[in-house]
Amino acid sequence: MDGKITALIMAGKRSGIMDPLATRAGVSQKCVAPVLGVPMVERVLKEVAGCDRIGAIHIVAHEADEIKALPTAQMLTAEGRLHFKEGKFNIVDSVFSGAEGASFPLMITTADNCLVTSDGYAEFIDKALAADAGAAAALARKQDVQAADPEGQKKFYEFTDGGYSNCNTYWMGSEDALSAAEIMREGGQFVKFPKRIAKAFGLMNLIRFYFGWGSKEKIFEQVSNRFGFKLVLIVMSNGEFAIDVDNERTFEVTERLLKKREGAAG
Repeated sequence: MDGKITALIMAGKRSGIMDPLATRAGVSQKCVAPVLGVPMVERVLKEVAGCDRIGAIHIVAHEADEIKALPTAQMLTAEGRLHFKEGKFNIVDSVFSGAEGASFPLMITTADNCLVTSDGYAEFIDKALAADAGAAAALARKQDVQAADPEGQKKFYEFTDGGYSNCNTYWMGSEDALSAAEIMREGGQFVKFPKRIAKAFGLMNLIRFYFGWGSKEKIFEQVSNRFGFKLVLIVMSNGEFAIDVDNERTFEVTERLLKKREGAAG
């Protein structure tokens, strides 16, 4: 695995909550619900494993047995590449659990990111390394997301240089960067903890972000100063990467886009 980064796939579930997509599919957790006939996490595992920048893969799960039984998981485990980590009922603690024993840099993605390809992960990794990022987040341009599918995303971060959507793919350049995850403690619900977030980011930085005052680069340069290491926003080339399977609408969008890909390939 020398010279390669570690990938962390978040495949946990919410405490005491049964996801509607899992219920409909007759499975115990959303990540194994099939999308176009293939379990979500199986799709993600294939693309992550197929990226030649990635070596070891850690997967955080509350109910690992269903995932371990999948063909790709069995193959990667036999190869010694895939390692299961205990899921916690808190996003930050789950990240820390997943990062245990990992070599850095660390790329974090989610088990419902069914549209991100191996090439997409390579693009993100290359850009994070080129930027010498301490921590990074992947974004897609609003126009690219809407061009992929008008129903793909409904909410965007607005900056002076345009709108962007989160791709749920992140970068931790070193173990020190895990401190950035601390602002997500208590479930990561930003709007429920305004004082906590204001303290972490700085009140003026939060106001600038909320109202879109400034370019994304300028705002995050100021946030970087607050954290003490370089935070980078990485713009991806494909708007599809910002569409994950959150609900019935995005499930249908994802299946529609996958069918289009298969048709183009076949």
